Formats: sequence, structure tokens, C-alpha cells
Amino acid sequence: MLPRRILLALLAGLPLAACNARAPARVAAVDEDAAWYIGTMPDQPFDVPLVDRSRMDPKYRRQTVAYRGPEKPGTIVVDIDERHLYLVQDGGEAIRYGVGVGKLGFSWKGTASVGRKGVWPDWGPTSRMVSLNPDLPRSRKGGVDNPLGARALYLYQGGRDILFRIHGTNEPWSIGEQMSSGCVRMLNEDVVDLYERVPVGTTVLVKRHGRYRV
Repeated sequence: MLPRRILLALLAGLPLAACNARAPARVAAVDEDAAWYIGTMPDQPFDVPLVDRSRMDPKYRRQTVAYRGPEKPGTIVVDIDERHLYLVQDGGEAIRYGVGVGKLGFSWKGTASVGRKGVWPDWGPTSRMVSLNPDLPRSRKGGVDNPLGARALYLYQGGRDILFRIHGTNEPWSIGEQMSSGCVRMLNEDVVDLYERVPVGTTVLVKRHGRYRV
């Protein structure tokens, strides 16, 4: 069972899930939410809540798969339709992660790169988010209740932050889903794994209908 203090923090963060806002979670969902967690993984400055992966569709569990794409090893490829993120490896393989996607994932085009990386990053709404929901807090410190989760990769084009993130989530049930808002979300333990494998400057491509969005 997830420690009570972590569970309460997770529930506190649900109104700001992913990169955008959503309606507050119902108190009746507490037990169901807690059932998703089986413990924690040591990390600094917070431990990472670990998800019971048996509750997920097996295709969204992190695994190494055969990969025949033309991208160079080290490239990140997000397949919007499949709800998968691939980290291309040598030898015709890739590490495949399940992801959840939001509207920004469908609108973003072109080739990006990881401009910077964040550990338990702070969160702040965009000006558009504030215009749609003026009651949003203007910032939230990093932690288990933070919408960006344990890690975030900030994507840039031409040296400019395009406000598109690959990040952790405190809503593991959203992996494999299309959300009403947000960027590309991963299980916290998965985004920690990805974070450790990719440097700043990594190329990121998005595919839909089998084609790159360029």
C-alpha cells in the first residue's frame, strides 16, 4: 500500500494533472487510486511512487522491442496513435514506453530537441491556461503532487521552448489514453528511466498515422 502521506499528496495534485487543469478528484475514488501503487523507489528529494504494472495493458509496460525505423540510435519517437514512446537503440531495437497524450501532442509538428531537463520540476501554467482558468495557481513546487511528476524533458525548436513536455504523471491510469489536455505523460518510474538515458540535445520526433508530423 502506498504510504498515506504520499497518497494524500497524489490526490492533492489531481486537479492539475499533466500540463493542464482538470476537475477535482472525487473522495470516493481514494481507495481505487491507492490500489494503483505498490511501494516507492528511492529518489531525491522525494521517493518515486511505484505503480502496480499488472493493472496496465501489457503493451504499455516498459520493454525492449524490435525496431525497424530509420532514426539514429538515441532518437526519441512519440507515436501518438499507438500511445508509445520509443527510444531508438543500436541493433534494430528500441526501448518502448507507454504514454498518455493530450491535445498538444496532436498539434505539435516538426523536429524538436531536449532543450533542458528537470528533476522533480516546478510547474507553472501557460498564459493561455490562465486565460481559460484564472483561478489556477501561478506555480507549484516540485513534488509527488506536481503535475509534471518526477522528471520533465522540455522540448525546444530553434532554441525556443515550445511549451511541449515529456513528463511524469500522478495519474497512472491515464497511460494509453488521450487526455483533454496536456503533453506526453509517462509513469514516474518510466520518465526517470528515460531521463537517465537521454542527454540535452536529444532529437524528438512525433508520428501520427504512421508519418512524422513535420
